[in-house]
Amino acid sequence: MRILRFVVLLAVPAVLASPLAGQLPDTHREAQLKMVELQRSMLLAMADSMPERLYRDRATPEQRDFAQQIGHAAGGAARIAARFVGGGRRPQPPDTATALNSREGLERMINQAYDYVADLLREETDEERAQTVQFFGQEIPRWQVWDEIHQHTIWTAGQVVANFRKHGMAPPGFGFF
Repeated sequence: MRILRFVVLLAVPAVLASPLAGQLPDTHREAQLKMVELQRSMLLAMADSMPERLYRDRATPEQRDFAQQIGHAAGGAARIAARFVGGGRRPQPPDTATALNSREGLERMINQAYDYVADLLREETDEERAQTVQFFGQEIPRWQVWDEIHQHTIWTAGQVVANFRKHGMAPPGFGFF
């Protein structure tokens, strides 16, 4: 056991000093792409599960209505990606009059946002992923922007569970169990 501890203590500084320190394997990008598709499928399931007549309903007066919240989650992913990793490429702006008032429009908005986001992530080079950006006052590597987008989307989408509960409906099933 002592020998194992000794080997680990010697190995950690060597790994940290390595030119590869801070770089992530390709599998991390693949995991991030899976999270992008999870976000898309979750938002599509929510849009599909809520009756259109309740798209403009709010769980509380202070929050966005259901469609606005779903649009904010999807649009936020695209806007954050455009700002921090888009390299000047901008997403197609949605037709909010259609997107916020019909299932077809909301689903089109979600898909356009996530097509854009997934394309940016797939096209990002390893060198670009290693670059740092100023992300809302903090310097982080660009690869981490994708994790922050995921956190924002999950946080934002989770808030619409109250919209479902207000009307005695269960939200779409949670995909992991």
